[in-house]
Amino acid sequence: MQRLKKFLYTYPRPEREQEHQDSPKGKPLSEELSDSLELLQQSMGKNTDFVIHHLAADQESDYKVIVSFIDGLVDPLLLSKLLENLNRLKLDNLLRADKASADWLKNQLAIGNVRVICTQEDLIHSVLDGRAVIVVQGMREAFAVYIDGGSRRSVEEPSSQTVIRGPKEGFTEDITTNIALLRRKIKSPHLTIESYVIGTYTRTNVSIAYIEGIANPEVVKEMTSRIQSIEIDGILESGYIEEMIQDGIQSPFPTIYNTERPDTVAGGLLEGLVAVFVDGTPFVLVAPVTFYRFLTSSEDYYQRFDISSFLRIVRMISFFTALLLPSIFISLTTFHQELLPMPLLISLAAQREITPLPTLVEALLMELTFEVIREAGVRMPRAIGPAISIVGALVLGQAAVQAGLVSAAVVIVVSFTAISNFALPAINFASSVRLLRFVLMIFSGSFGLVGVLGVLIPLMAHLASLESFGVPYLLPSSPFNKTNQKDQMIRAPWWKLRTRPIGIGDQNRMRQPKDKKSFAEREVGRPRDPLA
Repeated sequence: MQRLKKFLYTYPRPEREQEHQDSPKGKPLSEELSDSLELLQQSMGKNTDFVIHHLAADQESDYKVIVSFIDGLVDPLLLSKLLENLNRLKLDNLLRADKASADWLKNQLAIGNVRVICTQEDLIHSVLDGRAVIVVQGMREAFAVYIDGGSRRSVEEPSSQTVIRGPKEGFTEDITTNIALLRRKIKSPHLTIESYVIGTYTRTNVSIAYIEGIANPEVVKEMTSRIQSIEIDGILESGYIEEMIQDGIQSPFPTIYNTERPDTVAGGLLEGLVAVFVDGTPFVLVAPVTFYRFLTSSEDYYQRFDISSFLRIVRMISFFTALLLPSIFISLTTFHQELLPMPLLISLAAQREITPLPTLVEALLMELTFEVIREAGVRMPRAIGPAISIVGALVLGQAAVQAGLVSAAVVIVVSFTAISNFALPAINFASSVRLLRFVLMIFSGSFGLVGVLGVLIPLMAHLASLESFGVPYLLPSSPFNKTNQKDQMIRAPWWKLRTRPIGIGDQNRMRQPKDKKSFAEREVGRPRDPLA
Protein backbone atom coordinates (compact mmCIF):
# COMPACT_ATOMS: atom_id res chain seq x y z
CA MET A 1 0.00 0.00 0.00
CA GLN A 2 2.94 2.34 0.50
CA ARG A 3 3.77 1.95 -3.18
CA LEU A 4 0.19 2.76 -4.09
CA LYS A 5 -0.04 5.88 -1.92
CA LYS A 6 3.26 7.15 -3.32
CA PHE A 7 1.87 7.47 -6.83
CA LEU A 8 -1.68 8.57 -6.04
CA TYR A 9 -2.79 12.16 -6.49
CA THR A 10 -3.44 13.63 -3.07
CA TYR A 11 -6.40 15.99 -3.17
CA PRO A 12 -7.58 18.46 -1.96
CA ARG A 13 -4.49 20.60 -2.48
CA PRO A 14 -3.42 23.15 0.16
CA GLU A 15 -4.84 26.09 -1.76
CA ARG A 16 -8.28 24.42 -1.72
CA GLU A 17 -8.41 23.37 1.93
CA GLN A 18 -10.46 26.42 2.95
CA GLU A 19 -12.92 25.70 0.15
CA HIS A 20 -13.48 22.17 1.43
CA GLN A 21 -13.75 23.33 5.02
CA ASP A 22 -16.60 25.65 4.03
CA SER A 23 -18.40 22.99 1.99
CA PRO A 24 -21.85 21.83 3.15
CA LYS A 25 -20.62 18.29 3.79
CA GLY A 26 -22.47 16.69 6.66
CA LYS A 27 -24.80 19.64 7.33
CA PRO A 28 -28.37 18.48 7.86
CA LEU A 29 -31.20 19.83 5.77
CA SER A 30 -33.40 22.56 7.19
CA GLU A 31 -37.15 22.28 7.68
CA GLU A 32 -37.56 25.55 5.80
CA LEU A 33 -37.98 24.98 2.09
CA SER A 34 -36.49 28.39 1.36
CA ASP A 35 -33.14 27.33 2.85
CA SER A 36 -32.89 24.27 0.60
CA LEU A 37 -34.01 26.34 -2.38
CA GLU A 38 -31.32 28.93 -1.65
CA LEU A 39 -28.70 26.16 -1.37
CA LEU A 40 -29.71 24.73 -4.75
CA GLN A 41 -29.72 28.12 -6.44
CA GLN A 42 -26.32 29.06 -5.03
CA SER A 43 -24.78 25.77 -6.08
CA MET A 44 -26.53 25.18 -9.41
CA GLY A 45 -28.33 28.40 -10.25
CA LYS A 46 -25.80 29.51 -12.89
CA ASN A 47 -26.36 26.39 -14.99
CA THR A 48 -28.93 26.84 -17.72
CA ASP A 49 -29.79 23.12 -17.73
CA PHE A 50 -30.72 23.15 -14.04
CA VAL A 51 -34.51 23.19 -13.57
CA ILE A 52 -36.68 23.74 -10.48
CA HIS A 53 -40.41 22.99 -10.56
CA HIS A 54 -42.59 24.71 -7.92
CA LEU A 55 -45.69 22.88 -6.74
CA ALA A 56 -48.32 24.62 -4.56
CA ALA A 57 -50.87 23.13 -2.19
CA ASP A 58 -53.61 25.43 -3.48
CA GLN A 59 -53.97 28.64 -5.46
CA GLU A 60 -53.78 30.93 -2.38
CA SER A 61 -50.59 29.55 -0.77
CA ASP A 62 -47.00 29.85 -1.90
CA TYR A 63 -45.18 26.82 -3.26
CA LYS A 64 -44.66 24.10 -0.64
CA VAL A 65 -42.91 21.44 -2.73
CA ILE A 66 -40.09 21.78 -5.27
CA VAL A 67 -38.70 19.23 -7.73
CA SER A 68 -35.16 19.96 -8.99
CA PHE A 69 -33.22 18.12 -11.69
CA ILE A 70 -30.78 18.59 -14.56
CA ASP A 71 -32.34 18.55 -17.99
CA GLY A 72 -30.88 15.77 -20.12
CA LEU A 73 -29.94 13.49 -17.20
CA VAL A 74 -33.50 12.40 -16.40
CA ASP A 75 -36.05 10.52 -18.47
CA PRO A 76 -38.66 13.04 -19.76
CA LEU A 77 -41.50 10.51 -19.70
CA LEU A 78 -40.78 9.38 -16.15
CA LEU A 79 -40.37 13.01 -15.09
CA SER A 80 -43.77 14.00 -16.45
CA LYS A 81 -45.32 11.01 -14.69
CA LEU A 82 -43.58 11.99 -11.45
CA LEU A 83 -44.90 15.56 -11.63
CA GLU A 84 -48.37 14.27 -12.44
CA ASN A 85 -48.35 11.96 -9.42
CA LEU A 86 -47.11 14.76 -7.17
CA ASN A 87 -49.89 17.03 -8.34
CA ARG A 88 -52.42 14.35 -7.45
CA LEU A 89 -50.94 13.91 -3.98
CA LYS A 90 -52.57 15.95 -1.26
CA LEU A 91 -50.00 18.16 0.43
CA ASP A 92 -51.62 17.59 3.82
CA ASN A 93 -50.97 13.85 3.55
CA LEU A 94 -47.36 14.50 2.61
CA LEU A 95 -46.79 16.92 5.50
CA ARG A 96 -48.35 14.56 8.04
CA ALA A 97 -45.82 11.91 6.96
CA ASP A 98 -42.95 13.73 8.66
CA LYS A 99 -41.27 10.40 9.30
CA ALA A 100 -42.12 9.11 5.85
CA SER A 101 -39.83 6.49 4.45
CA ALA A 102 -38.69 5.98 0.89
CA ASP A 103 -41.02 2.99 0.63
CA TRP A 104 -44.01 5.10 1.64
CA LEU A 105 -43.24 7.79 -0.92
CA LYS A 106 -42.53 5.19 -3.59
CA ASN A 107 -45.96 3.68 -2.99
CA GLN A 108 -47.51 7.09 -3.25
CA LEU A 109 -45.62 8.05 -6.43
CA ALA A 110 -45.65 4.56 -8.01
CA ILE A 111 -42.51 5.38 -9.97
CA GLY A 112 -38.77 4.74 -9.76
CA ASN A 113 -36.52 3.94 -6.80
CA VAL A 114 -36.66 6.48 -3.98
CA ARG A 115 -33.87 7.31 -1.52
CA VAL A 116 -34.08 9.55 1.55
CA ILE A 117 -31.66 12.52 1.64
CA CYS A 118 -30.64 13.96 5.01
CA THR A 119 -27.62 16.22 4.28
CA GLN A 120 -26.97 19.20 2.05
CA GLU A 121 -24.09 17.44 0.28
CA ASP A 122 -26.33 14.50 -0.66
CA LEU A 123 -28.90 16.97 -1.95
CA ILE A 124 -26.44 18.54 -4.40
CA HIS A 125 -24.84 15.25 -5.43
CA SER A 126 -28.22 13.62 -6.06
CA VAL A 127 -29.05 16.35 -8.55
CA LEU A 128 -25.66 15.98 -10.24
CA ASP A 129 -26.08 12.19 -10.40
CA GLY A 130 -29.19 12.61 -12.55
CA ARG A 131 -31.87 12.19 -9.89
CA ALA A 132 -35.06 14.17 -9.47
CA VAL A 133 -34.93 15.65 -5.96
CA ILE A 134 -38.17 16.39 -4.06
CA VAL A 135 -38.02 18.89 -1.18
CA VAL A 136 -41.10 19.47 1.01
CA GLN A 137 -41.76 22.38 3.33
CA GLY A 138 -41.57 21.34 6.99
CA MET A 139 -39.58 18.14 6.44
CA ARG A 140 -35.91 17.63 7.34
CA GLU A 141 -35.57 14.95 4.69
CA ALA A 142 -35.65 15.25 0.94
CA PHE A 143 -36.27 12.45 -1.55
CA ALA A 144 -34.17 11.47 -4.58
CA VAL A 145 -36.11 9.63 -7.28
CA TYR A 146 -34.06 7.47 -9.66
CA ILE A 147 -35.43 8.33 -13.10
CA ASP A 148 -32.15 8.38 -15.02
CA GLY A 149 -32.37 9.06 -18.72
CA GLY A 150 -30.52 10.73 -21.57
CA SER A 151 -28.88 9.34 -24.67
CA ARG A 152 -26.96 6.08 -24.21
CA ARG A 153 -25.28 3.68 -26.57
CA SER A 154 -27.14 0.43 -27.04
CA VAL A 155 -25.59 -3.00 -26.53
CA GLU A 156 -23.48 -3.84 -29.59
CA GLU A 157 -20.83 -6.33 -30.65
CA PRO A 158 -17.41 -5.65 -29.08
CA SER A 159 -15.03 -3.94 -31.48
CA SER A 160 -11.72 -4.90 -29.84
CA GLN A 161 -12.40 -8.59 -29.05
CA THR A 162 -14.36 -10.16 -31.86
CA VAL A 163 -15.13 -13.88 -32.06
CA ILE A 164 -16.51 -16.14 -34.77
CA ARG A 165 -18.49 -18.30 -32.37
CA GLY A 166 -19.83 -16.95 -29.13
CA PRO A 167 -21.99 -14.15 -27.70
CA LYS A 168 -22.02 -10.97 -29.78
CA GLU A 169 -23.03 -8.58 -27.01
CA GLY A 170 -20.53 -6.22 -25.41
CA PHE A 171 -20.41 -3.80 -22.52
CA THR A 172 -21.49 -0.17 -22.96
CA GLU A 173 -20.59 3.09 -21.21
CA ASP A 174 -23.45 2.70 -18.70
CA ILE A 175 -22.40 0.84 -15.57
CA THR A 176 -25.98 -0.18 -14.75
CA THR A 177 -26.36 -1.85 -18.14
CA ASN A 178 -23.00 -3.59 -17.76
CA ILE A 179 -23.88 -5.06 -14.38
CA ALA A 180 -27.23 -6.20 -15.76
CA LEU A 181 -25.42 -7.97 -18.63
CA LEU A 182 -23.28 -9.78 -16.06
CA ARG A 183 -26.28 -10.80 -13.97
CA ARG A 184 -27.91 -12.29 -17.05
CA LYS A 185 -24.89 -14.57 -17.30
CA ILE A 186 -24.59 -15.45 -13.60
CA LYS A 187 -28.00 -15.91 -11.97
CA SER A 188 -26.78 -16.57 -8.45
CA PRO A 189 -27.39 -14.79 -5.13
CA HIS A 190 -23.69 -15.28 -4.38
CA LEU A 191 -22.78 -12.75 -7.08
CA THR A 192 -21.87 -9.71 -4.98
CA ILE A 193 -21.67 -6.12 -6.23
CA GLU A 194 -20.01 -3.44 -4.08
CA SER A 195 -20.17 0.18 -5.27
CA TYR A 196 -17.99 3.20 -4.56
CA VAL A 197 -17.75 6.81 -5.75
CA ILE A 198 -14.29 7.92 -6.90
CA GLY A 199 -13.25 11.40 -8.04
CA THR A 200 -13.61 14.79 -6.37
CA TYR A 201 -15.33 16.37 -9.37
CA THR A 202 -16.46 13.52 -11.62
CA ARG A 203 -17.81 11.36 -8.74
CA THR A 204 -17.53 8.30 -10.96
CA ASN A 205 -19.38 5.16 -9.92
CA VAL A 206 -17.01 2.21 -9.51
CA SER A 207 -18.31 -1.27 -8.68
CA ILE A 208 -16.51 -4.45 -7.64
CA ALA A 209 -18.07 -7.78 -8.66
CA TYR A 210 -17.15 -11.20 -7.32
CA ILE A 211 -18.78 -14.50 -6.39
CA GLU A 212 -18.83 -15.01 -2.64
CA GLY A 213 -17.44 -18.41 -1.75
CA ILE A 214 -15.32 -18.65 -4.90
CA ALA A 215 -13.29 -15.42 -4.88
CA ASN A 216 -10.44 -15.19 -2.40
CA PRO A 217 -11.52 -12.86 0.46
CA GLU A 218 -7.97 -11.52 0.75
CA VAL A 219 -7.97 -10.49 -2.91
CA VAL A 220 -11.38 -8.83 -2.50
CA LYS A 221 -10.17 -6.99 0.59
CA GLU A 222 -6.99 -5.83 -1.15
CA MET A 223 -8.92 -4.70 -4.22
CA THR A 224 -11.37 -2.75 -2.08
CA SER A 225 -8.56 -1.17 -0.07
CA ARG A 226 -6.69 -0.01 -3.17
CA ILE A 227 -9.78 1.47 -4.80
CA GLN A 228 -10.84 3.30 -1.64
CA SER A 229 -7.32 4.76 -1.34
CA ILE A 230 -7.61 6.56 -4.68
CA GLU A 231 -7.85 10.33 -4.34
CA ILE A 232 -8.03 12.16 -7.65
CA ASP A 233 -10.03 14.91 -9.33
CA GLY A 234 -11.71 12.60 -11.80
CA ILE A 235 -11.96 9.10 -13.28
CA LEU A 236 -12.82 9.18 -16.99
CA GLU A 237 -11.91 5.62 -17.97
CA SER A 238 -11.01 2.33 -16.34
CA GLY A 239 -7.38 2.92 -17.36
CA TYR A 240 -7.14 5.43 -14.49
CA ILE A 241 -8.11 2.72 -12.01
CA GLU A 242 -5.92 0.09 -13.68
CA GLU A 243 -2.76 2.17 -13.46
CA MET A 244 -3.37 3.07 -9.81
CA ILE A 245 -4.16 -0.37 -8.39
CA GLN A 246 -1.98 -2.70 -10.49
CA ASP A 247 1.07 -4.54 -9.18
CA GLY A 248 4.48 -4.06 -10.76
CA ILE A 249 3.97 -0.50 -11.96
CA GLN A 250 7.49 -0.50 -13.43
CA SER A 251 6.90 -3.76 -15.28
CA PRO A 252 6.21 -3.71 -19.03
CA PHE A 253 3.74 -6.59 -18.60
CA PRO A 254 0.15 -5.88 -17.54
CA THR A 255 -1.03 -7.42 -14.28
CA ILE A 256 -4.72 -6.59 -14.82
CA TYR A 257 -6.83 -7.88 -17.69
CA ASN A 258 -9.36 -5.61 -19.40
CA THR A 259 -12.22 -6.75 -21.60
CA GLU A 260 -15.51 -5.53 -23.04
CA ARG A 261 -17.08 -9.00 -23.23
CA PRO A 262 -19.61 -10.03 -20.54
CA ASP A 263 -18.92 -13.74 -21.11
CA THR A 264 -15.20 -13.22 -20.43
CA VAL A 265 -15.95 -11.46 -17.15
CA ALA A 266 -18.47 -14.14 -16.16
CA GLY A 267 -15.95 -16.89 -16.89
CA GLY A 268 -13.33 -15.10 -14.81
CA LEU A 269 -15.66 -14.70 -11.84
CA LEU A 270 -16.47 -18.42 -11.96
CA GLU A 271 -12.75 -19.09 -11.60
CA GLY A 272 -12.42 -16.85 -8.55
CA LEU A 273 -11.40 -13.54 -10.13
CA VAL A 274 -12.65 -10.07 -9.20
CA ALA A 275 -14.07 -7.61 -11.74
CA VAL A 276 -14.05 -3.80 -11.56
CA PHE A 277 -16.76 -1.86 -13.41
CA VAL A 278 -16.24 1.86 -14.09
CA ASP A 279 -19.07 4.11 -15.22
CA GLY A 280 -18.39 5.77 -18.58
CA THR A 281 -16.35 3.02 -20.25
CA PRO A 282 -17.14 -0.39 -21.80
CA PHE A 283 -13.84 -1.88 -20.59
CA VAL A 284 -14.06 -3.90 -17.37
CA LEU A 285 -10.98 -4.80 -15.32
CA VAL A 286 -10.38 -8.38 -14.15
CA ALA A 287 -7.81 -9.47 -11.56
CA PRO A 288 -5.80 -11.36 -10.45
CA VAL A 289 -4.43 -12.65 -13.75
CA THR A 290 -1.53 -14.75 -14.92
CA PHE A 291 0.70 -14.64 -17.99
CA TYR A 292 -1.26 -17.33 -19.83
CA ARG A 293 -4.61 -15.54 -19.55
CA PHE A 294 -3.37 -12.93 -22.03
CA LEU A 295 -2.88 -15.70 -24.59
CA THR A 296 -6.39 -17.08 -24.06
CA SER A 297 -9.50 -16.08 -25.96
CA SER A 298 -13.09 -16.57 -24.81
CA GLU A 299 -13.67 -18.46 -28.06
CA ASP A 300 -11.37 -21.23 -26.80
CA TYR A 301 -14.21 -22.48 -24.62
CA TYR A 302 -16.83 -22.44 -27.38
CA GLN A 303 -14.98 -24.69 -29.86
CA ARG A 304 -13.75 -28.27 -29.73
CA PHE A 305 -10.96 -28.78 -27.22
CA ASP A 306 -8.48 -29.99 -29.87
CA ILE A 307 -9.02 -26.93 -32.06
CA SER A 308 -8.77 -24.62 -29.06
CA SER A 309 -5.54 -26.29 -27.95
CA PHE A 310 -4.05 -25.89 -31.42
CA LEU A 311 -4.96 -22.20 -31.51
CA ARG A 312 -3.38 -21.64 -28.11
CA ILE A 313 -0.14 -23.18 -29.36
CA VAL A 314 -0.30 -20.94 -32.43
CA ARG A 315 -0.70 -17.88 -30.17
CA MET A 316 2.27 -18.94 -28.08
CA ILE A 317 4.39 -19.30 -31.24
CA SER A 318 3.12 -15.88 -32.36
CA PHE A 319 4.19 -14.41 -29.02
CA PHE A 320 7.77 -15.65 -29.35
CA THR A 321 7.83 -14.64 -33.02
CA ALA A 322 6.65 -11.10 -32.31
CA LEU A 323 9.15 -10.78 -29.49
CA LEU A 324 12.29 -12.47 -30.84
CA LEU A 325 12.22 -12.78 -34.64
CA PRO A 326 13.71 -9.35 -35.55
CA SER A 327 16.41 -9.54 -32.86
CA ILE A 328 17.43 -13.08 -33.85
CA PHE A 329 17.55 -12.07 -37.52
CA ILE A 330 19.77 -9.09 -36.68
CA SER A 331 22.07 -11.24 -34.54
CA LEU A 332 22.50 -13.95 -37.18
CA THR A 333 23.13 -11.59 -40.09
CA THR A 334 25.45 -9.27 -38.14
CA PHE A 335 27.47 -11.45 -35.74
CA HIS A 336 26.74 -15.13 -36.34
CA GLN A 337 26.72 -15.70 -40.11
CA GLU A 338 28.29 -19.13 -39.58
CA LEU A 339 25.02 -20.39 -38.15
CA LEU A 340 23.16 -19.76 -41.42
CA PRO A 341 23.00 -22.31 -44.25
CA MET A 342 25.28 -21.40 -47.14
CA PRO A 343 22.49 -20.88 -49.77
CA LEU A 344 20.60 -18.58 -47.40
CA LEU A 345 23.78 -16.72 -46.49
CA ILE A 346 24.63 -16.14 -50.16
CA SER A 347 21.09 -14.89 -50.84
CA LEU A 348 21.20 -12.45 -47.92
CA ALA A 349 24.67 -11.24 -48.90
CA ALA A 350 23.48 -10.56 -52.45
CA GLN A 351 20.57 -8.49 -51.14
CA ARG A 352 22.84 -6.47 -48.88
CA GLU A 353 25.22 -5.51 -51.66
CA ILE A 354 23.04 -2.56 -52.64
CA THR A 355 21.82 -1.55 -49.16
CA PRO A 356 23.91 1.17 -47.48
CA LEU A 357 22.49 0.78 -43.96
CA PRO A 358 23.39 -1.79 -41.28
CA THR A 359 20.84 -4.50 -40.57
CA LEU A 360 19.95 -2.98 -37.19
CA VAL A 361 19.20 0.42 -38.75
CA GLU A 362 17.14 -1.22 -41.51
CA ALA A 363 15.06 -3.19 -39.03
CA LEU A 364 14.52 -0.21 -36.75
CA LEU A 365 13.55 1.96 -39.71
CA MET A 366 11.00 -0.57 -40.95
CA GLU A 367 9.61 -1.24 -37.47
CA LEU A 368 9.08 2.47 -36.87
CA THR A 369 7.45 2.77 -40.29
CA PHE A 370 5.02 -0.03 -39.50
CA GLU A 371 4.23 1.54 -36.12
CA VAL A 372 3.43 4.85 -37.80
CA ILE A 373 1.21 3.10 -40.37
CA ARG A 374 -0.55 1.17 -37.61
CA GLU A 375 -1.20 4.34 -35.62
CA ALA A 376 -2.41 6.19 -38.70
CA GLY A 377 -4.81 3.38 -39.53
CA VAL A 378 -6.29 3.57 -36.02
CA ARG A 379 -6.66 7.38 -35.95
CA MET A 380 -7.99 7.90 -39.46
CA PRO A 381 -11.71 7.62 -40.30
CA ARG A 382 -12.95 4.04 -40.24
CA ALA A 383 -13.91 4.08 -43.94
CA ILE A 384 -10.37 4.80 -45.18
CA GLY A 385 -8.20 3.68 -42.26
CA PRO A 386 -7.76 0.01 -43.28
CA ALA A 387 -7.14 0.95 -46.92
CA ILE A 388 -4.45 3.45 -45.95
CA SER A 389 -2.75 0.90 -43.70
CA ILE A 390 -2.63 -1.87 -46.31
CA VAL A 391 -1.72 0.34 -49.27
CA GLY A 392 0.80 2.31 -47.24
CA ALA A 393 2.58 -0.82 -46.03
CA LEU A 394 2.71 -2.38 -49.52
CA VAL A 395 3.80 0.77 -51.32
CA LEU A 396 6.40 1.84 -48.77
CA GLY A 397 7.84 -1.65 -48.44
CA GLN A 398 8.16 -2.20 -52.17
CA ALA A 399 9.51 1.31 -52.76
CA ALA A 400 12.11 0.92 -50.00
CA VAL A 401 13.36 -2.36 -51.53
CA GLN A 402 13.51 -0.94 -55.06
CA ALA A 403 15.33 2.17 -53.82
CA GLY A 404 17.94 0.01 -52.12
CA LEU A 405 17.32 1.43 -48.66
CA VAL A 406 16.40 -1.92 -47.09
CA SER A 407 16.67 -5.54 -48.14
CA ALA A 408 13.69 -7.69 -49.02
CA ALA A 409 14.49 -10.09 -46.16
CA VAL A 410 14.14 -7.31 -43.60
CA VAL A 411 10.74 -6.35 -45.01
CA ILE A 412 9.59 -9.98 -44.80
CA VAL A 413 10.82 -10.35 -41.20
CA VAL A 414 9.23 -7.10 -40.03
CA SER A 415 5.94 -7.86 -41.82
CA PHE A 416 5.61 -11.33 -40.35
CA THR A 417 6.50 -9.94 -36.92
CA ALA A 418 3.70 -7.38 -37.19
CA ILE A 419 1.21 -10.07 -38.24
CA SER A 420 2.26 -12.28 -35.33
CA ASN A 421 1.71 -9.36 -32.97
CA PHE A 422 -1.89 -9.06 -34.20
CA ALA A 423 -2.52 -12.71 -33.30
CA LEU A 424 -2.26 -11.92 -29.57
CA PRO A 425 -5.80 -11.57 -28.12
CA ALA A 426 -5.05 -8.91 -25.46
CA ILE A 427 -4.20 -5.47 -26.82
CA ASN A 428 -2.34 -4.27 -23.73
CA PHE A 429 -0.24 -7.44 -23.71
CA ALA A 430 0.54 -7.05 -27.43
CA SER A 431 1.62 -3.45 -26.79
CA SER A 432 4.08 -4.67 -24.15
CA VAL A 433 5.56 -7.10 -26.67
CA ARG A 434 5.96 -4.28 -29.19
CA LEU A 435 7.87 -2.23 -26.64
CA LEU A 436 10.19 -5.08 -25.59
CA ARG A 437 10.89 -5.92 -29.22
CA PHE A 438 12.74 -2.63 -29.72
CA VAL A 439 14.87 -3.25 -26.62
CA LEU A 440 15.83 -6.72 -27.89
CA MET A 441 16.65 -5.36 -31.34
CA ILE A 442 19.03 -2.76 -29.93
CA PHE A 443 20.85 -5.27 -27.73
CA SER A 444 21.04 -7.85 -30.52
CA GLY A 445 22.51 -5.27 -32.92
CA SER A 446 25.13 -4.37 -30.32
CA PHE A 447 26.08 -7.74 -28.81
CA GLY A 448 24.49 -10.43 -30.98
CA LEU A 449 22.85 -13.45 -29.39
CA VAL A 450 24.67 -12.66 -26.15
CA GLY A 451 22.72 -9.40 -26.01
CA VAL A 452 19.45 -11.26 -26.63
CA LEU A 453 20.17 -13.64 -23.76
CA GLY A 454 21.25 -10.68 -21.64
CA VAL A 455 17.71 -9.32 -21.96
CA LEU A 456 15.77 -12.60 -21.83
CA ILE A 457 17.36 -13.93 -18.62
CA PRO A 458 16.52 -10.84 -16.49
CA LEU A 459 13.12 -10.75 -18.19
CA MET A 460 12.34 -14.33 -17.13
CA ALA A 461 13.55 -13.59 -13.60
CA HIS A 462 11.28 -10.55 -13.54
CA LEU A 463 8.28 -12.59 -14.69
CA ALA A 464 8.98 -15.23 -12.05
CA SER A 465 8.97 -12.57 -9.31
CA LEU A 466 5.95 -10.65 -10.60
CA GLU A 467 2.59 -11.04 -8.86
CA SER A 468 -0.98 -9.93 -9.46
CA PHE A 469 -2.76 -9.35 -6.15
CA GLY A 470 -0.64 -12.03 -4.51
CA VAL A 471 -0.98 -14.59 -7.33
CA PRO A 472 2.31 -15.58 -9.08
CA TYR A 473 2.35 -14.24 -12.62
CA LEU A 474 3.67 -17.48 -14.15
CA LEU A 475 1.24 -19.77 -12.33
CA PRO A 476 0.89 -22.73 -12.97
CA SER A 477 4.36 -23.01 -14.53
CA SER A 478 6.15 -21.31 -11.65
CA PRO A 479 5.29 -22.60 -9.13
CA PHE A 480 4.39 -25.72 -11.07
CA ASN A 481 0.92 -27.12 -10.57
CA LYS A 482 -0.09 -30.27 -12.37
CA THR A 483 -3.85 -29.79 -11.93
CA ASN A 484 -3.92 -26.41 -13.66
CA GLN A 485 -2.10 -27.75 -16.73
CA LYS A 486 -5.43 -28.95 -18.12
CA ASP A 487 -6.37 -25.37 -19.01
CA GLN A 488 -3.05 -23.71 -19.78
CA MET A 489 -1.17 -24.39 -23.02
CA ILE A 490 -3.86 -26.85 -24.05
CA ARG A 491 -7.52 -27.09 -23.08
CA ALA A 492 -8.78 -30.44 -21.91
CA PRO A 493 -12.37 -31.46 -22.69
CA TRP A 494 -15.02 -30.00 -20.41
CA TRP A 495 -15.68 -33.37 -18.80
CA LYS A 496 -12.01 -33.42 -17.72
CA LEU A 497 -12.06 -29.90 -16.21
CA ARG A 498 -13.38 -30.89 -12.80
CA THR A 499 -11.71 -28.30 -10.55
CA ARG A 500 -11.19 -24.56 -10.70
CA PRO A 501 -7.66 -23.17 -11.07
CA ILE A 502 -5.71 -23.77 -7.87
CA GLY A 503 -4.06 -20.72 -6.31
CA ILE A 504 -6.50 -18.07 -7.58
CA GLY A 505 -9.88 -18.50 -5.90
CA ASP A 506 -10.80 -19.19 -2.29
CA GLN A 507 -12.27 -22.66 -2.68
CA ASN A 508 -11.36 -25.17 -5.35
CA ARG A 509 -14.84 -26.58 -5.47
CA MET A 510 -15.61 -29.09 -8.16
CA ARG A 511 -17.05 -27.91 -11.44
CA GLN A 512 -18.83 -31.27 -11.57
CA PRO A 513 -19.79 -33.71 -8.80
CA LYS A 514 -16.84 -35.97 -8.11
CA ASP A 515 -18.92 -39.05 -7.37
CA LYS A 516 -20.82 -38.85 -10.66
CA LYS A 517 -19.33 -39.69 -14.02
CA SER A 518 -19.93 -37.35 -16.87
CA PHE A 519 -21.96 -38.37 -19.90
CA ALA A 520 -18.81 -38.64 -22.01
CA GLU A 521 -17.14 -40.96 -19.50
CA ARG A 522 -20.20 -43.20 -19.28
CA GLU A 523 -20.55 -43.55 -23.03
CA VAL A 524 -16.92 -44.22 -23.95
CA GLY A 525 -16.49 -47.81 -25.08
CA ARG A 526 -20.15 -48.71 -24.62
CA PRO A 527 -21.80 -50.23 -27.70
CA ARG A 528 -24.78 -48.23 -28.88
CA ASP A 529 -28.11 -50.04 -28.61
CA PRO A 530 -30.45 -48.85 -31.35
CA LEU A 531 -33.48 -49.98 -29.32
CA ALA A 532 -32.42 -48.14 -26.15
